[in-house]
Amino acid sequence: MKLIRQNRAPADADARKAIKPVICYPVDTLPKPDMRLYATARETLELIDTVIVEPRDASVFRVPAGHFFRIISVEGAQVGDLDLWAAGNLDERFYSGKTRALHGTHLSTGDRMWSGFPYLRPMATITWDTLDWYGFDADGGSVHDVIGTRCDPYTHHLLSGQDYHHCCHSNLTRALAAETGLTLQQTETHVHDVLNVFMCTGFTQDTHQYFMKASPVRPGDYLEFFAEIDLLGALSACPGGDCSAEHSSDTAACYPLKVEVYKPDQKALEGWCSPDSSGYSGGHGERPGC
Repeated sequence: MKLIRQNRAPADADARKAIKPVICYPVDTLPKPDMRLYATARETLELIDTVIVEPRDASVFRVPAGHFFRIISVEGAQVGDLDLWAAGNLDERFYSGKTRALHGTHLSTGDRMWSGFPYLRPMATITWDTLDWYGFDADGGSVHDVIGTRCDPYTHHLLSGQDYHHCCHSNLTRALAAETGLTLQQTETHVHDVLNVFMCTGFTQDTHQYFMKASPVRPGDYLEFFAEIDLLGALSACPGGDCSAEHSSDTAACYPLKVEVYKPDQKALEGWCSPDSSGYSGGHGERPGC
């Protein structure tokens, strides 16, 4: 894709471009997770539930507040799309845009998944990442992104003119509908932007387009979270497999993913409490009498 410029640069173009950037959301005052407490609790974990997510499909799982869960690669390189909601309230859901603004384009240990307005509280904290060694590669790629959305049948149809029913959006919709009893049409409005677990992505340096490349994940790798609130989760095993070629396909090699839920010794969490929703008053500057 060639960038088309229709205007000549002004005389002070270089000076305008040389202005130093400013971080939009300085996080010095952002409440920080107690990683030392989580590390202690991790030593006491007891496995209480296991969910297998089949290739090109999705499954739901529940995690009580104060518990841990892991997304695990079990057979081959496979990426997953993760949605989170507050258990019992589908209106409170993961907000990828604000999470990206607070923590950056890709998440790892110590970063949190935040819920949307009017709640804006941490839903889950990443407590272990076996791929944290990857960092950023020479292409600007990294893993576990909050840049992209989720592969979906609408974009697939827009670009190919064909219907495909196993995009992550459809997978998540089917799984959530089966869990809640809502129709597919009702459920679809609750499916939202995801954490792309294990997916290796970035932006090209020339055209600045969103790219993907083969995930570095291998069987045994996992991403672990601490549930800050009672959670309902849904995970799709992406039809793109490791996303080395395409992400809405029946030809890519795809593998299952596993979700494990763990209960820690509650004594190890002494002093921890589930976060409250945002303390903002909700007034929005409304004038008296309105």
